Amino acid sequence: MEDGLWLIELESALQDDCTVDDIYAICHGKTLPEALRLDVWQVCLGVRNKPDQLAQFNEIYDLPFQALLRSDCEEFVSKLGNEDEDKVSVVCDLESILTFYCKNRNLVYEPNNGWVELMLPLLSLKLIRSDTYNLFEAIRDTYIPKGCSKNGTVFNVFRLLLLYHDPELCTILDTKRITPDCYAMGWFQTLFASTCTLPVVLSMWDLYFQQSDPFLVFFLSLIVLINQRDQILAMKASTKEELIGFLVNMPCNIEADDVLDFCSLAQYYSVKTPASFKRDLLQVLFGAQRGGSSKPEGSVVSQALCLPVSVNELIENASIQNPHPEAVRFFLVDCRPAEQYNSGHLSTAFHLDSNLMLQEPEAFQTAVQGLLRSQRNAIDANSNAGGEHLCFLGSGRLEEDQYTHMVVASFLQKNTKYVSLLTGGYEAIHEYFGEGMVDCLEDHDPLKCLLCNKEQLQYGGGKAIANNNNPKALNSGANSANSSATNSLKRGNQRSGHTANNNGTAGDRKSTIDLFSKLSLAMKTKSAEVKEKLIDYISNPNANEPGSSRTGNGGEKHVSRNDRNGKRYRNVPPVFSIGEDQEDEDELNSAASESSLVVRGAKTNSQQQSDPTEEIVSIQSFLKGPDVIRYFKCQEVHLNGYMYDSYLLVTAKHMIVLRELETRQDRARIIVRRQLQSIVKITAKKRHRDLITFKYGYPEEENLVITDMDRFLIPNASEVTDLISRHIIKQT
Repeated sequence: MEDGLWLIELESALQDDCTVDDIYAICHGKTLPEALRLDVWQVCLGVRNKPDQLAQFNEIYDLPFQALLRSDCEEFVSKLGNEDEDKVSVVCDLESILTFYCKNRNLVYEPNNGWVELMLPLLSLKLIRSDTYNLFEAIRDTYIPKGCSKNGTVFNVFRLLLLYHDPELCTILDTKRITPDCYAMGWFQTLFASTCTLPVVLSMWDLYFQQSDPFLVFFLSLIVLINQRDQILAMKASTKEELIGFLVNMPCNIEADDVLDFCSLAQYYSVKTPASFKRDLLQVLFGAQRGGSSKPEGSVVSQALCLPVSVNELIENASIQNPHPEAVRFFLVDCRPAEQYNSGHLSTAFHLDSNLMLQEPEAFQTAVQGLLRSQRNAIDANSNAGGEHLCFLGSGRLEEDQYTHMVVASFLQKNTKYVSLLTGGYEAIHEYFGEGMVDCLEDHDPLKCLLCNKEQLQYGGGKAIANNNNPKALNSGANSANSSATNSLKRGNQRSGHTANNNGTAGDRKSTIDLFSKLSLAMKTKSAEVKEKLIDYISNPNANEPGSSRTGNGGEKHVSRNDRNGKRYRNVPPVFSIGEDQEDEDELNSAASESSLVVRGAKTNSQQQSDPTEEIVSIQSFLKGPDVIRYFKCQEVHLNGYMYDSYLLVTAKHMIVLRELETRQDRARIIVRRQLQSIVKITAKKRHRDLITFKYGYPEEENLVITDMDRFLIPNASEVTDLISRHIIKQT
């Protein structure tokens, strides 16, 4: 009886001007009867009253690729098992529709582009040609992502989604060099019509079109992988080809009875994904597909380190006081340097200084443990600042964000789920609040805030550069594959999202700021004491142990470059030596060295793009030069934290460094050419033995004057230092 009632209600709604929402409320995921499927699909796809477009077709089949198109249509229809008299009619309809589609949209037909397979469910409805064409065109425009091609943006986006929800599985596929376009091309091109049986496809599309969510194909594909993750993990030892063959055919196992659960799981994962990720990419990936615009702009996405999150969603998310239990809740991790954090930050942010990762690894690990405990406590307390989803925040400046990317990569390497990065960093937050930042940001000091003083700020000998979309992230140490990427998507759509509509969206934004302001005030008063204790623990975890002291003899004192505690090099013999760096940039206490480095830093920044005075060479030819004794792959490390993939070469009298060109991997620029005799000191970090500093200068009476320095991250650095020291000694 109930079945009959919903069908009667559906028929009645279809006779009126019903909407997609009306149909969804009536059907609740039920399989549609064949008699009503066409009407329902037409309403859902918005083509119910669309005129006959094929009336414009002149029935001339003269496309350059017409023979290929006809051959593919005939081959496809021959596999359907129709009677011979029906085959001719089906082939004719199929070729006519696809030929007109190419002419109407100025598109080129290519083999295996999914068009023919996408037509199969539509042909099974046995409609008139005009209705079939309208449905095909609407499905292509609404639900098939643009640029479904090898290395296309679609598959870069899907990989980010997989990395967010199942980083372990993503890493395994990355290790095998299996990108999503190797196995999911047909899934996205045909909405699974090329791999699933016809009953499954019809049932799936019934639900799909009622959802009105183009992004559902991403989550359906994600479920296919996650459901088979155990089998994929078990095939780690298999060849790449064997694993790809298994992946491609995974949707074949779906049965009609599984479709409802399949789609429900996809919706669950959709809810567990930051909404801005879908919203910001919607216009990029979906829409009318015409010649010349099939490949969306997405070069930044292809290099993104992890899932990007917009500032709008982050702030609005923190201001929701009673969220849905399954909704995304962020735990914000501010990775900026301490001085930037202390001059302004969100009250809900946990501070994890990314500089510690390289400079103080032990302190960094302690801070990470404090972060995880703080996150767990915030979740248990149902705090607005607590959530499973880690959102990392950089400064929005190229220099500091290199370290932020290292931190994010370290979490990804540990297969941490739900890792994201705020698009635009702290600068985006600063701009979002505008005049409301006084109420919404904690400890904001306009005199010290880099963004408030952007025009006056000098950094490395040049003006500050606000860079929100780093084109090449830090490529180092533990996870070079993941860390050579940019942090986020372009921000254009997000800015227009809260500035374009002055009447609606601007009002919503103001109410969000007001609510967040109240939340921020409450967070400040309640968490001040807890935060102070937590910071004390992170900065000095052994403070409570016997004999330890933060400022006494038992603790470490971090030396500032502004400290003047006497002549640093008094009684140091004026000869070459190898030692340890006791403090960061200890030679910078020399005024001469400091001024030298500023000049050198300015030169480096100005030459960062290109400098005609620097020699461009072929890497392989230079490495095989007759004077080269040995060479080492390394990374040049600047004082501002920026790192470059390089080669360090040693000859009998010189040390030469080649920096790889970003545009051409086989070419490099000669950055450093030093005489070995000019090296007066080689130092290594106590806690990071592979971080080597070469210092150049000359003795002056009892002092050692440092005129310049170079720093490199070199695997097995002891080999380099031993080799260079032997050749220096030979020349003395």
